[in-house]
Amino acid sequence: MKKYSCILLVSCLTACSSRTEQNSQLTDFVDPFVGTAYVGHTHPSASLPFSMVQVGPDTDTEGWEHCAGYRDTDRSVMGFSHTHLSGTGAAEMGDIMIMPVTGDIKFDAGTLENPDAGYRSRFSQDNEVATPGYYRTVLDDYGITAEMTLTPRVGFHQYTFPAAAQAGVLLDMEHGIGDKNYASAIRAIDDSTIVGFRKSNGFTRDHGYYFAARFSKPVGKTTVWRDGAVSESRTVEGVDTKMHIAFATSANEAIKVKIALSTTGEDGALKNLEAELPGWDFAAVKAEANDIWNRYLSKITVNAIDDDQKKSYYTSMYHALLMPNLVTDTDGKYYGWDKKVHQSTDGDMYTNFSLWDTYRALHPFLSMMYPEINSQLVKSMLERHRQVGLLPTNEYGLCETWCMIGNHAIPVIVDAYLKGDKSFDIALAYEAIKHAQTAEHTKADWGNYDRYGYFPFDKSSVESVSRTLESGYDDYCVALMAESLGKEDDYKFFMNRAGFYKNLYDPSIMLVRGRDSKGNWRTPFHSFALTSESEGGDYTEGNAWQWTWHIQHDVPGLISLFGSKEEFVTKLDSLFFVDVKELPGIVEVPDVTGLVGLYAQGNEPSHHIAYIYRYADRPDRTADIIRTVFDKYYLPTRDGLCGNDDCGQMSAWYLFSAMGFYPVDPASQEYVLGAPQVNSVSLTLPNGKTFEVKATGLSKANKYVKSVKLNGQPVTTPTIRYDDIRNGGLLEFEMTDKTGV
Repeated sequence: MKKYSCILLVSCLTACSSRTEQNSQLTDFVDPFVGTAYVGHTHPSASLPFSMVQVGPDTDTEGWEHCAGYRDTDRSVMGFSHTHLSGTGAAEMGDIMIMPVTGDIKFDAGTLENPDAGYRSRFSQDNEVATPGYYRTVLDDYGITAEMTLTPRVGFHQYTFPAAAQAGVLLDMEHGIGDKNYASAIRAIDDSTIVGFRKSNGFTRDHGYYFAARFSKPVGKTTVWRDGAVSESRTVEGVDTKMHIAFATSANEAIKVKIALSTTGEDGALKNLEAELPGWDFAAVKAEANDIWNRYLSKITVNAIDDDQKKSYYTSMYHALLMPNLVTDTDGKYYGWDKKVHQSTDGDMYTNFSLWDTYRALHPFLSMMYPEINSQLVKSMLERHRQVGLLPTNEYGLCETWCMIGNHAIPVIVDAYLKGDKSFDIALAYEAIKHAQTAEHTKADWGNYDRYGYFPFDKSSVESVSRTLESGYDDYCVALMAESLGKEDDYKFFMNRAGFYKNLYDPSIMLVRGRDSKGNWRTPFHSFALTSESEGGDYTEGNAWQWTWHIQHDVPGLISLFGSKEEFVTKLDSLFFVDVKELPGIVEVPDVTGLVGLYAQGNEPSHHIAYIYRYADRPDRTADIIRTVFDKYYLPTRDGLCGNDDCGQMSAWYLFSAMGFYPVDPASQEYVLGAPQVNSVSLTLPNGKTFEVKATGLSKANKYVKSVKLNGQPVTTPTIRYDDIRNGGLLEFEMTDKTGV
C-alpha cells in the first residue's frame, strides 16, 4: 500500500518511531465507544489523527442527542457516513452515506421506532467492534457483516453478504446529521467507479464534499432517486439524490468499496483515491491505521494505577487527536474560506476549530507534544484571515458558525509563537490577532467595550459578562505578543483592556455581574440562574458563580478583589459545596453537566477553577476536586464522560490533570501544579528529550501533595514553566494522606 506523505502521518512521528515497537499495542487501551452514551457526543467511527475522513455508523440524525450521529441507546443503524464531529454540542456532518442492503429497494431510511419502514437495519452491541482506525458491526436485518477502515482521505469498506437473491449498496446524498442538503449528484463513470457530491446547510452554512467510490467488482443495475422520483439510470442530479447499486453475490462474498473525499471536486477525490489507496488489501490498511495510532500514542508512556485508568488515559489521548480535520487533497489543493480553490504552498490546511473549548488545554497539549501539527493549525487560521479578513472562532466545515464567544484563535497563535514556533508568518500573525480584537464583527462591538470598559448589557448583545471576561483574556494574549515584538503602545493598550474584568466585579456580593451603559448593576439579579445565548442572559452556558473565576491571566488580581486569600477561598469553596437542588432559579442547560456543587466539569469555563486554589495557598482543595472529578466523571465506559468532549478539550483536561499540572493561562508558558493521578508518566518530547513525572506513594488515601521536586530541587512556586518540560528531566511529587493545612 502506498505510504501517506501528509504531515499528519510523518513529520511528528519520526522522533517516536523507535518507541512504537516497544509499545506496539497501546491501541488495546483505547475504547472509541467511551462517551457515546449520556452527553459525551463522541462517535465510534474509524478515524485517523486529524483525518479528513471519519467513517462509521449513523444511528440517527435528528436531535441534540445525535450530534455525532451515533447514540449508545439506539438499536438500528441508517448507514455509514464519512464525516463526523467528535463531542460537539451541535449536530453536523454525516456526509456521503453508504448502506449495504439486500432484498427490495427502499429509498427511505425508516425511523428508530420503525426501522422496517426503510433501509435501516437492527444491530446488537454484542456484535460491534471499534478500535482506533477500525469499526465492525453485523446488520441483523440483512445478515451482512460491515467493516470499515481508512487512510486520511479514503474510507475503506468491506461488506460480507449472505447468499441473497438481490444484494446491493445504497448511496444516500440526502442523509446528513442535523442539516439539509440543497444540491447533490451521483454518477457512474465506468463499470466500477461512481462520483458525486453533497452540499448542505445547517449548523454550518454551505458546506460540502465531493466523493469518488470504487467497487471491487463491476457495478450492476442502478436505480436512482431524484427528489422523490425513481428511475433506472447511471446518473442523477438534484436536491435529494440516491442510488441503489445491485450486485450478484455468492454466499459469504465480500464486496469492498473505497470512498475518497475532497473539498475541491470529483477530480480531487479521484486523485486522493489513487494516491492513498490504489490496492484492495483491507487487512493491510487496517493494520497500518492501527500502527499510525500506536505511533501517536507511544509518545506518552503511562504507569497507571490499574488497566481501567490506563484505558481512560489512552482513550482521552485518542479523543484529543481526532480534530481539527484535514481539508487539503494529496496534491495540496483545497476549497478555501473565500469559496475558491487554492493550492497550498505551506503544508496541509485544516478546519473544524472549536476554539472556545480547545484553546484551554487541547492546543497547549498539541503545542507541547505535537508542535508540527499545531503549526499547521495556526497556518490554517492565518490563511483564513488572509482570505476573508478574520480568524476563526467556532468554525466547522470551513464555515464560521459564530456559535460561541471570544477570539480564541489568539491564545493558540500566541502560545505557539512564545513557545518558539517561527514556522508561520509572524508579521501576519500579529496583524491577524490585533485585527481580531479591534475590528468589529458579529460578537464584538469594540466601541462600547472601549468606551465603558466592559460590554454593557443594554448596548451590546447578550452574554455581556462572559464576553467581557473572554475578551479580556484575548487582549492579554495580544499584549504578550506585542511586548515580545517591541510594540510598546500596543502592549499598554491591550494590557489595560485585560483588566476590564475588574469593572464587572460587584464587591457587595463578591461575584461578577452585568452592568448597563450608565454603570448600573443588572437588577433584578439571580446569581444562580443558568443562562444560555437563546435565553438572553449575561453569561454563556452558566451563571455568576461559575463565571466569577474566569480570570485566567490574573488570578492574583482576582484574589485582591476579595480582600484576602482567606475571603477568596471561602467564596470559592461555596462553589463546590452548594447543593444545586436547593438553589432558586436553576434552569437546565444541556452543556452544564458534571456538577460538583455548581462547578461544572462538563463545561469548559470551569476547567481551570480547581487549580486557582494554588494561588491562595490551598493545594489540598485542588487535590480534593481533581480526585473527585477523576473518580466520578472520567470512566472507561460508554457513559463515562460527564459532558460533550468538545473536540478533545474534555480529554485534554484529563491528560494534563493526570500528570499533575494544567495550563490555567495557556499563553503564559506556565503550568499550575495540581495533584497527579497516575503513578508515573514519561513524555517523549519533539526535541528527542524525555520528561518524566513520578507520584511517589500515590494511593486512594494519599491524594495530597507533600512536596514537589524538579530535577532534585524543591519547587516552591505554584507553577512550572514550559522550558522546564522542554529541557527534559524529572518532576517528582511526594504524596501523602495529610492536607498540610
